[in-house]
Amino acid sequence: MPLYRDQAIVLRTQKLGEADRIATLLTRANGKVRAVAKGVRRTSSRFGARLEPFSYVDLQLATGRTLDVVTQAESIAAYGEGIVNDYARYTAGTVLLETADRLVVEEKEPSIQHHLLLAGALRVLSTGERDPALVLDSFLLRSLSISGYAPSFDDCARCGEPGPHRAFNPASGGMVCATCRPPASAMPAPATVTHLSALLTGDWPTALQADPRTRRESTGLIAAFFTYHQENQLRSLPHLDLTPGARASNRT
Repeated sequence: MPLYRDQAIVLRTQKLGEADRIATLLTRANGKVRAVAKGVRRTSSRFGARLEPFSYVDLQLATGRTLDVVTQAESIAAYGEGIVNDYARYTAGTVLLETADRLVVEEKEPSIQHHLLLAGALRVLSTGERDPALVLDSFLLRSLSISGYAPSFDDCARCGEPGPHRAFNPASGGMVCATCRPPASAMPAPATVTHLSALLTGDWPTALQADPRTRRESTGLIAAFFTYHQENQLRSLPHLDLTPGARASNRT
């Protein structure tokens, strides 16, 4: 079987037989790959611990007919060590992994932007340097943008009229002007719109200035936007145990 090497983030795993495991990987060069790791559930496995969710690994794989086979695994970063023992980080991290799995649909199609975005988000989440809610909200917006669902927070998402505008509508693609505004559109505070734009562009100095109320409103709008454009909610989202901005407010 032909061999190839790639860097990968382990998105999820499932048992196969008595000792094997199937790993769903988001690789740097080959996109999403499903591969069998043989014997990794045995205590004598050489690389079983390296193929757990949140792991960033350098792999050698053999191309198979239906599933590839992991033949070597070297750890690049064990992000799980800084995530799994903190419930807020862990629940946010599971949403990150599920989002990447959901948005990268086609297997073996390069998706380097998704890979790099996920790797960066997991690194920041594992260190605890930013509120898990902020990391997650920014990741959701930027992942959607990479996938072609970028929301507009300035010009009208329907007619392109320059903003700022007052109404937000997920079905329309973001902020809309008074003329284009559909019924039941949300009317977020101007500070919320500024915060959403900062999360989308990665403007952390601006994003970190938002107060807890602004962060909570932003989180609700992001969840509504994601759910609309992906048709159904992420399975891991209801299990989140974090209040946007709560940690920041507790430190002040």
